[in-house]
Amino acid sequence: MLVGVVILITYVLAILANILNIFFIIVDKRLHKPMYFLICNLAVVDILYASSSIPTMIGVLVAGINTISYVPCLFQMFTVHLGMVMEMLALSAMAFDRLIAVSYPFQYHSYLTNVRTFVLICILWVVACGFVARLLVRLVSLPHCSSKLQYTYCDYAAILRTTCVDLTHYFNMVSIVYFFIYFSTLILICLSYLYILFVVKLSSNNDKQKMGSTCLSHLMVVTGYYLPSFIRVILTRFGVVLTLEASHGIMIGTILGPTFLNPVVYCFRTKEIKCKIFNIFKKVAIS
Repeated sequence: MLVGVVILITYVLAILANILNIFFIIVDKRLHKPMYFLICNLAVVDILYASSSIPTMIGVLVAGINTISYVPCLFQMFTVHLGMVMEMLALSAMAFDRLIAVSYPFQYHSYLTNVRTFVLICILWVVACGFVARLLVRLVSLPHCSSKLQYTYCDYAAILRTTCVDLTHYFNMVSIVYFFIYFSTLILICLSYLYILFVVKLSSNNDKQKMGSTCLSHLMVVTGYYLPSFIRVILTRFGVVLTLEASHGIMIGTILGPTFLNPVVYCFRTKEIKCKIFNIFKKVAIS
């Protein structure tokens, strides 16, 4: 019960913080730039990712609701994996944005316009939806022998374990695709920042400080998502047997951790958004 209440409070704070981030970027025309559109997209992804599973966990832990219909379960599985894939693609797009900004500072706004950024975001959503939809189609066609889920929410692994088929083939297929997306995006991000470090070394002290401040926020966000996911992957692949409670704890940390961290980082590490928040508090204090 207590754990559920803590998760509920964290979830509400995370959603409110992401909504504020989106609101500030939409309202302030000075923030209508590629980098802030990508931050706004990440906030949308975070809201989707957390809302796909955390409310169900809260319902189980706080209210004792431990049943879900088949169709809503499939929809939840779709949104969970869509959020997971989009989180990686969104972070890769943001690393690419910082790479262009640092490598071509004078041509940046001509290379990466608002329209091109919007098109890039749409392409990422289409790719992610296509991948997850394929998983869903494969899953729907399988016969089911059980109606009991092992986890507190519906994901591919939980639903697959209710089927009557040999699980090895289906788990291996998804693992290969997931590892490809996970490590290809991580390698892209790492290579981008290695090149950025190389460029920073050749820059003046003022440029170093500006680039470092801009990129540090993104590196914190990347670490916040990939580190818990990496720990979960390593534990799973090396056959470490976890209790159901420990497994749920890692899942919650993987989903809720980045959702809470991302808006906090961008609110207090991004100068324009931070100034806007401080101005609001000043007005409230004066009134």
